[in-house]
Amino acid sequence: MLNYSLHENLLTERTDDYAAQTHASAVYTREQFIDLMLQRGTLVTKTDIVAVLNNIEETARYIIENGGQLNLPLFNTSFSISGVFDGILDTFDPNRHKLHVTIHNGTLLRDAEKAVKLAKVNAPAPQPQILEVKDSVSGQVDTILTAGGAVEIDGINIKIVGDNEAVGLYFVAEDTTETKAVTLISNKPSLVLSLIPALASGNYRIKIVTQYSGGKDLKEPKTTIYSKTLQVQ
Repeated sequence: MLNYSLHENLLTERTDDYAAQTHASAVYTREQFIDLMLQRGTLVTKTDIVAVLNNIEETARYIIENGGQLNLPLFNTSFSISGVFDGILDTFDPNRHKLHVTIHNGTLLRDAEKAVKLAKVNAPAPQPQILEVKDSVSGQVDTILTAGGAVEIDGINIKIVGDNEAVGLYFVAEDTTETKAVTLISNKPSLVLSLIPALASGNYRIKIVTQYSGGKDLKEPKTTIYSKTLQVQ
């Protein structure tokens, strides 16, 4: 079973335009793939499977490296070259051209695609995430903050909105004391720009609490705390 949810399509201007996002039931690593083969039943050992897979991978790479294409039940491969050639006598230049190896579904994957059962689920609430913090005065990234200056916070779903009293941008000291930012200069889903309060010297972490969801505000706020410690000198 493959779950999917609908999200507002931000690439169009229509407010009733939604796009589907799939949620895989599981993700298998090579090791987990082998374990599942054994669980489903086979006459060969794990050592045998590993050896065969190694051989398959090495042989496939050998074929590709030597300009060959694969046409297997699971997948097919093809080559293409991008870039502009300056006349008929021009030749491939890795500085101007790029070789691409493309994988296409084989008959087995196409058949499996038709057999997948789908189930619609409610869209999970977006999680805010801080990716980078830049001190506007010094230009330093993820290192220092200048009290009284400004801070640029790049992230995902970090727009600070909502009527919950906890919503806001906080500077959290090592003793867990929290100082809330008063002035937001820019407040966007991917960028928050704020004035830094008159913080005492020490180490701080950035915390954002928001009810932002991309649509209607969440009933309960979400919190994200940046993993890196920033120093106010």
